[in-house]
Amino acid sequence: MKQKILVVDDEPDALEILAFKLKEAGYAPLLAKDGARAITLARDERPALIVLDLMLPEVDGLEVCKILRQDPGTSGIPIIMLTARATEMDRVIGLELGADDYVTKPFSPRELVLRIKKLLGRVKASEEPVAHLRFPLLEIDVPKHQVNVAGTVVSLTATEFKLLELLARRRGRVQTRDRLLQDVWGYDNPIDSRTVDTHMRRLREKIGQAADYLETIRGVGYRFKAED
Repeated sequence: MKQKILVVDDEPDALEILAFKLKEAGYAPLLAKDGARAITLARDERPALIVLDLMLPEVDGLEVCKILRQDPGTSGIPIIMLTARATEMDRVIGLELGADDYVTKPFSPRELVLRIKKLLGRVKASEEPVAHLRFPLLEIDVPKHQVNVAGTVVSLTATEFKLLELLARRRGRVQTRDRLLQDVWGYDNPIDSRTVDTHMRRLREKIGQAADYLETIRGVGYRFKAED
């Protein structure tokens, strides 16, 4: 069964081109021209991934992202934002609201499809049955894609989960921002380390008292504290 990809953009030409490219790549595109329709489709169809333009009529992309992340039924769906080059702050806000990745306009449809494949690949890889990672206060259940902090389940996006899992598996070893961009986001030529910092800030907020495991190595990157 083909994976459904929801594309949200108010430009008909963009929707047509992306729909064609997604079909060509073996996906089943779902199309929405506004935020309200996007929310309805996401809830009814449960797509494998959402491509979301920020500049939308009525309900903008940031609000759509916020609503979907707050809904348990859609909170885990990966989201790639489409942003204009001039809206750097919107990009940061979008990542803070829970988007997994972003592509700036104008963009290459081929590049976007590649980003989609890589992000879906991360989600699939995180579902492979491997041993749990257990620490005082923190448990990472990879097969269930679930994190527990002091016995309470914490909801993470696919990217946040992958970031935490990777750091935990490499505990005690410093991971540079560029290395994280390559291994978590799949970027061949890392250029924007702020993506990592924004996700780390959100991840720390979500895991609360277990955030002490995540160390910042100033000027370099991050490290998961090794057990004593």
